[in-house]
Amino acid sequence: MITSQIFVGAFLIVACIMDLRTRRIPNALTFSAVATGLLFHLLTGGLTAAGWSIAGCLLGFLLFFPMFALRGMGAGDVKLLAAVGAWIGPSQVVTAALATSIAGGVIALVVALGHGYLKVAFRNLWMLLTHWRVMGVRPVDELTLQGARGPRLAYAIPTAIGTLVTLWLK
Repeated sequence: MITSQIFVGAFLIVACIMDLRTRRIPNALTFSAVATGLLFHLLTGGLTAAGWSIAGCLLGFLLFFPMFALRGMGAGDVKLLAAVGAWIGPSQVVTAALATSIAGGVIALVVALGHGYLKVAFRNLWMLLTHWRVMGVRPVDELTLQGARGPRLAYAIPTAIGTLVTLWLK
């Protein structure tokens, strides 16, 4: 539906602006987007559509939660994908998460290259994978959002790109 796509696009623009300015995505934005997505689908498609909205929200949350648990992604980014899922549903939120991850990787490479950090980034990635192989998958303090010294990526931007590509391919 064009109406829902317009809302998702506007919501993602606001999220990108907030993330770029403050490096945070406010709960008021993500929670209101979830609520309006659920209400929109309930009013336009009934209980079945509302159920798909809830399923999309939960799946969106679950897809990015492991990165939050490993302290490699902020909670706002996880809630942002959950809000997107409430609007686009479970089948499309999977595609959006995949497209977001690809966009995030490409943008991260460009940012690292632009900051002269690419070699360090690859060394850190190798260290992280080695640590996980030896010690098990868990956060590595020096490489978490709080401990890392490298450039940071406002992940609302790749989320917006991934979501908009998903909607365009639909």
